[in-house]
Amino acid sequence: MPRVKRGTVRRAKRKKLLGLAKGYYANKSKLYRAAKESVDTALKYAFVGRRNKKRDFRRLWVVRINAAARENGLTYGQLISGLKAAGVTLDRKSLSELAVSSPAAFATLATRAKSAATPAKASATA
Repeated sequence: MPRVKRGTVRRAKRKKLLGLAKGYYANKSKLYRAAKESVDTALKYAFVGRRNKKRDFRRLWVVRINAAARENGLTYGQLISGLKAAGVTLDRKSLSELAVSSPAAFATLATRAKSAATPAKASATA
């Protein structure tokens, strides 16, 4: 069996990994084994963080919509169900943007949601 010499491949692999670890503290940016552990951990956290970002933004949008809905005399749940009943198909991101940038337009949507939600309540209690 011929001997495999990995000179350039090994060097390129290590150089790439140390490049990813650039800026890390002390040995984590200098020594291969420590750098590899740090880079693996960092990549793991980055993967998880990309998932968490979606959660965090949705939570932020819900908080903003709820605050604006309460200014218009509705709760978040009442607003969302009223908008669904009215046939408004805006997502939470755009509703949040409306609540922040143009409260008058959001108030119009809130009144539409309120009027669409009241007939459903009246029929449920009868």
